[in-house]
Amino acid sequence: MADINPLLGSVRNILNIPDLRKRIFFMLLLLAVYRVGSWIPTPGVDSSALQEVFRQQAGTIFGILDIFSGGNLSRLSIFALGITPYITASIILQLLTVVWPYLERLSKEGELGRKKITQYTRYLTVALSLFQSLATALALERTGSSPPVVPYPGWGFRLMTMLTLTTGTAFVMWLGEQISERGIGNGISLIIFAGIVVGLPRAGVSLWQDWVGGERSIITILILLVMMVIVIAAIVFVERGQRRIPIQYAKRVVGRRMYGGQSTHLPLKVNSGGVIPVIFAASIVAFPSTLGMVFQGGAMQWMAEQLRQGYPLYNMIYIGGIIFFCFFYVSIIFNPDEVADNIQKYGGFIPGIRPGKRTSEHIDRVLSRLTFAGAIYLVLVCLLPEFLITGFKVAPIPWIGPQIDNFLVDYNLDFITTGLGVAFYFGGTSLLIVVGVAMDTVQQVESQLIMRHYEGFLKKGRIRGRRG
Repeated sequence: MADINPLLGSVRNILNIPDLRKRIFFMLLLLAVYRVGSWIPTPGVDSSALQEVFRQQAGTIFGILDIFSGGNLSRLSIFALGITPYITASIILQLLTVVWPYLERLSKEGELGRKKITQYTRYLTVALSLFQSLATALALERTGSSPPVVPYPGWGFRLMTMLTLTTGTAFVMWLGEQISERGIGNGISLIIFAGIVVGLPRAGVSLWQDWVGGERSIITILILLVMMVIVIAAIVFVERGQRRIPIQYAKRVVGRRMYGGQSTHLPLKVNSGGVIPVIFAASIVAFPSTLGMVFQGGAMQWMAEQLRQGYPLYNMIYIGGIIFFCFFYVSIIFNPDEVADNIQKYGGFIPGIRPGKRTSEHIDRVLSRLTFAGAIYLVLVCLLPEFLITGFKVAPIPWIGPQIDNFLVDYNLDFITTGLGVAFYFGGTSLLIVVGVAMDTVQQVESQLIMRHYEGFLKKGRIRGRRG
């Protein structure tokens, strides 16, 4: 039966392993709790007026954040802030680890230091949640819609919103940590994954209705679907790609037995950071918009306006953030000096490279090139599909922007600046997170099955997961 339908056979194997079965059911249960909580509204908000406001914000950074939160932000549920404050706090703590000696010492103290940094991350998450929830309350009071989003504004509504949203974020953070520890996969990534996946059927129905209603031609829809297939294929291809550095172990005699003498390799992934750099960069782009909600007018308001999806400043910060966090995250999870010392300790060497410092420099050089290639891949995957969605706005470019915009309109090339206007669910960032997290989770299940001598999902070319 397993040969006829390998998928059913693999599912049966999962159910035969009590520990793996318990982990998967635990993960699904907590994700279900997250989805149920996403429909519990925050008191004091007119839901219909709020939905109308977010329909107008569909092409902005707030529309993107609403996608990541699974619609929690547009409904202003108790999980409206989602996991974003926790991600921002993690970025700040990891950056401070490099420049603050105290945190650097903690990071080198093993499990105890890691728990201490995690505790600081939780405290900072609560502080950021309080600030972002206050900013959200103030922004809702200032929408100026009719009917008003907040019928009874004031400090009563603000304090209630701060308490509700901060508690919701703390609970979502706890859910993510529990999934990572007692479930399967990365809890934070799975929560973001769940928020995106629940919107895909609705986006598909919307696309179908656009075609039936004549708002989009069949050619446009086919281009979109082909682009999705190409992006998914590119993600799978690159995520499985790796550079293998050959390692030769010398023969050595211990007692009466001879050890070593075999050849192996050190696998280095093209995209070692996975989806983490993309999530971090999206959080960085969203932070000025949060400040713009609090400080009406001035530089922050101008920056929030410029950070609309497809705008030049948005693209520059997004691209720079992805490249920076690729190198930064890989430098945290991979230490070439430690790897070189371990290779030398066990009598190994890279052919043609001297052990010790030269080996570390060689590994670092190869890893830097791979990380740069992986960063360019992430930039292309995230921005090229979004070009078809919203286009690249050139009008805000100083001095020459309006002239370029008029030129494109005159020669019927305005699709470059307008895109196809489809839902963000089909963007490269969404597809990257969905495909990447799914591959990583399947790989972890596959590893558990193989470790217990069960047949996995794939008999050939097993999916290789990502580190971190």
